[in-house]
Amino acid sequence: MWAYNETFYQIYPIGFCGAPVHNDGITAHRILKIGEWAEYLQKLGIGSIILNPIFESDNHGYDTRDFTKIDCRLGTNEDFIEVCRTLHEHNVKIMLDGVFNHVGRGFWAFKDVQEKKWDSPYKDWFIINFDGNSGWNDGFWYEGWEGHYELVKLNLRNPAVVDYLLGCVKMWIEDFGIDGLRLDVAYSLDHDFMKRLRRFCEEVKPGFALIGEVLFGDYNLIVNDEMLHSCTNYECYKGIFSSFNSMNMFEIAHSLNRQYGPEQWCIYRGKHLMNFVDNHDVTRIASILTNKSHLPLTYGLLFGMPGIPCIYYGSEWGEEGVKAPDNDYALRPCFEEPKPNELTDLIAKLIDIRRTSDALCNGIYRNVVITNHQLIFERKTDSERILVAINASDSEFTAGNGELQGCYVDLIKAHEVCADAADAASVKDEEDKTDKADKASAGAVSQITLNGQLVLPPYSVQYLKTL
Repeated sequence: MWAYNETFYQIYPIGFCGAPVHNDGITAHRILKIGEWAEYLQKLGIGSIILNPIFESDNHGYDTRDFTKIDCRLGTNEDFIEVCRTLHEHNVKIMLDGVFNHVGRGFWAFKDVQEKKWDSPYKDWFIINFDGNSGWNDGFWYEGWEGHYELVKLNLRNPAVVDYLLGCVKMWIEDFGIDGLRLDVAYSLDHDFMKRLRRFCEEVKPGFALIGEVLFGDYNLIVNDEMLHSCTNYECYKGIFSSFNSMNMFEIAHSLNRQYGPEQWCIYRGKHLMNFVDNHDVTRIASILTNKSHLPLTYGLLFGMPGIPCIYYGSEWGEEGVKAPDNDYALRPCFEEPKPNELTDLIAKLIDIRRTSDALCNGIYRNVVITNHQLIFERKTDSERILVAINASDSEFTAGNGELQGCYVDLIKAHEVCADAADAASVKDEEDKTDKADKASAGAVSQITLNGQLVLPPYSVQYLKTL
């Protein structure tokens, strides 16, 4: 599956494009802005974007009115066709948010039920009781998603509903050329529906990726050969920021070993869950960390651990944003243009290193050294072995372990040396070229020999590949 080796980039289009919070009915071609970021995304090394809802909706996108029409606040179907073409030209795949559990009160089939009641041919598309009433005085009760009655639950046991949704997915594939779906609230979706969706998508477009939003429970229930390829790893999301904030690396080490460790009882061995440090629903990592020096280290951990890394737009340069009690507006801002900095440069290096590493993409996980402030773990396949070493302390630390033996190359330093060499080759001035070539020849600094000890500088991350 192509998704296992790529880094994803999540965008909430209504916020990203500066669209009104509520649907004003005015068509504006804002979605073209996503295409304008294609070159930046390609340079960063992104393999696919995940777009939160883009279809016509009442307000925030998850209250869909029409699955076949781009939200007028974002533009037209023709606009999005152009965006997809531009992204694909820059080797960036497209994953859309499949909101199949519920629709908005403005959804065309629900409006028909509101008008015709019992006589509507769509009354069985929803979970309805005509002996009751709703808070909007519809003359019938209906099931909403987790008590949110602006989100009307679809009846996914109704074959007509499933056929309609699959027809929409086929349109998205054929018209837009999308490469996968993020399934909203996948933990609420009917399992038979997900099985049929998997078979259908594979027939229409082999290699089509399905990634589910799951907050809790056993991920194996829906991440398997019959349903989804992956799901969101909220357990490790919490473990990442909590480990740094509490200065207790045992927490994330425990979660990673529980999920991917070498013991047969470890629960997600061989799977590729989607990892993240923030998204459109949670406070950004730059705001939640109590020590800002830990920010680069969270990404070092993210790209070193098993699973698929996903970056939320803006967080790659350390943007802040705090979730409010009653809305998520601060999490979903509009940026006029990218604002890359040193953190962005580091993430680009990590993306490039991971993409070409069999161990980081597919290797088994094993803890080597764990302290409150330090963590060293191994990623290994038959062809490659890498040690990921993190020091969350403000002091240098010397880790001691009998397994820290042999010759290694520091992949992050080696990447920097290669970049210097490339710069030197492009410099026309001979004096500058010689100076940079001398720096490039210092590539030996990226190679180290261990004799049972490894020095970890303060606030550092190292990817050490066995030679």
